[in-house]
Amino acid sequence: MKPILTIFTPTYNRAYTLHLGYESLKKQTCQSFVWLIIDDGSNDGTRSLVQGWIEEGIISIRYHYQENLGMHGAHNTAYELIETELNVCIDSDDYMPVDAVQKIITYWNQFGSEEVAGIVGLDAYQNGDIIGTELPADLSTCTLGELYGVHKVKGDKKLVYRTALTKTTPAYPIFSGEKYCPLSYKYIFIDQLKPLLLLNEVLCHVEYLPDGSSLNMLNQYYKNPKGFAFFRQTAMIHAPSLKEKLRECIHYVSSCLLSQKKDFIQASPLKGMTLVALPFGYLLSFYVRYEQRKRNAMGSEQ
Repeated sequence: MKPILTIFTPTYNRAYTLHLGYESLKKQTCQSFVWLIIDDGSNDGTRSLVQGWIEEGIISIRYHYQENLGMHGAHNTAYELIETELNVCIDSDDYMPVDAVQKIITYWNQFGSEEVAGIVGLDAYQNGDIIGTELPADLSTCTLGELYGVHKVKGDKKLVYRTALTKTTPAYPIFSGEKYCPLSYKYIFIDQLKPLLLLNEVLCHVEYLPDGSSLNMLNQYYKNPKGFAFFRQTAMIHAPSLKEKLRECIHYVSSCLLSQKKDFIQASPLKGMTLVALPFGYLLSFYVRYEQRKRNAMGSEQ
């Protein structure tokens, strides 16, 4: 029977940790999935490592190599290649509990339909502690934006999306010289279409490595201002409250200043609020530059 789930993993020079995902997928109580590995320009032996796993023939693996485009570029490629009804991203330093695939498929078969965008489940640390908070027990469906903005859910969550929606919503933009655009850009568009089913079960164990995107977010912010500014233009429109809209405008101003974009007020979809955000955005851009200089100075001393 054709699998309904693709587990995709973007990876860049993570041969030393990619085995965690592989070992967890071999142990899944339900093997009705495809593992799609997007190799985003690795030069550390990832190709030969994965080829060995493919030859073992234990699980279904698809491997795709591309020139380095960054995390969001790897996601774009994955969404183009995925053929199953559902998809979920498991990062190259993460792994799934042995019953995660079974839980996803069972829950989808019971409650899934074209009236929902997919499933949102829980991430946990390797010791089993939930990251952030659990999902509201009195809700069966909710958009991602409402979970965080209205219901005050905290921490990373695991998103299982219908492929029909990840394919038809806008792709992440690729800016020359930059390697990152916030992944929630696409999630915002999906939020406008359908809510997610809530599943209060751990679907992924997460480790925040020193070279990972999460722990290097300030560095990402500094090095990819065009991608962040582009994202904020969408985020400020769909933010669930005035407070959140102002927050997005402040970050928009900061990223535009970092990228030296001169016409950012005219380009803003919320011009009045962007004007209000100007002094705060200037302060934020100053802070980001200061922290980056301090980080660079510390690096040169080591």
